[in-house]
Amino acid sequence: MSLLQENALAQPVGTTLDRYIMRAQADFPYATGELSQLLRDLALAGKIVHRDVNRAGLSGIIGSMGQHNVQGEQQQRLDVEANIRFIRALRNGGEACAILSEEEDDIIQTGNYQGQYVVAMDPLDGSSNIDVNVSIGTIFSIYRRVSAVGQKATPADFLQGGRAQVAAGYILYGTSTMLVYTTGHGVVGFTYENSLGEFFLSHPRIMIPATGPVFSCNEGHWFDYPDYVRQFLTACKERRMSGRYVGSLVADYHRNLFTGGIYLYPPTASNPLGKLRVLYENFPLALLIEQAGGRAASDNGPMLDLQPTDFHQRSPLFIGSAGLVAELVELL
Repeated sequence: MSLLQENALAQPVGTTLDRYIMRAQADFPYATGELSQLLRDLALAGKIVHRDVNRAGLSGIIGSMGQHNVQGEQQQRLDVEANIRFIRALRNGGEACAILSEEEDDIIQTGNYQGQYVVAMDPLDGSSNIDVNVSIGTIFSIYRRVSAVGQKATPADFLQGGRAQVAAGYILYGTSTMLVYTTGHGVVGFTYENSLGEFFLSHPRIMIPATGPVFSCNEGHWFDYPDYVRQFLTACKERRMSGRYVGSLVADYHRNLFTGGIYLYPPTASNPLGKLRVLYENFPLALLIEQAGGRAASDNGPMLDLQPTDFHQRSPLFIGSAGLVAELVELL
């Protein structure tokens, strides 16, 4: 055996998601195992969607379904596939008593009435990019239910507000598949190893830089943006910041999380209340960014202080490095 082979075998395999969750379980507010299992269920569904995404071009599941979801958006075949995968995993896992999905109008009761948690999710964010092979993702948010255990979940379980989240995260399906999440004790990242079928800890403590070189928004809406947004973007350009916009929220957010920067989806003439959904896009990403040392705001204050009133409520979102978000908020 060569020295190179001996050195390779001497290296530890790494910390798997399951092992990490077991070790960190003592940090969870309710360390009884249910939240740990719930995170495993989400990871399992993420592995299956990872497989589906990577085989999409060969298995005939790319393209439009020819119908629209509750948001009025055209559903892609992979939207429907991902929705089914996550609902099935959460239902079979037994810990989630109910689910709220971007693809469904109302609460999905899982039948697990003894479950302590509810999950709000966007099963496949950025699905309009599926056909052109651009990174897409899953966003999820977890709450401890406030309704009586043993009964069906109620709207109040999902409308507690962003600061009531006990965990939140996303799965990015890109050049590598990553699971990034927080349980309120910092942000950790896991990378999927295909040959072993496991998520391994790759980023034990993710912190976003206080400022950064990137702004991310759809400048095609420039003339529909409010004056304060155009003023902020002009200042970014005067500083020679780079404009980077994929059009997939998870992908843009993930890049800025590591490089530093700001993501903007302001109100526009066609979407005066913003376009992104509060419960399963803005809230989970806002909790993550705050845990990573960043900041998230709507046009009415801190994102996590927004009181939701509707399952599919929308709001503007300004999220990323604390210094850049503060600069934009000052212009409000």
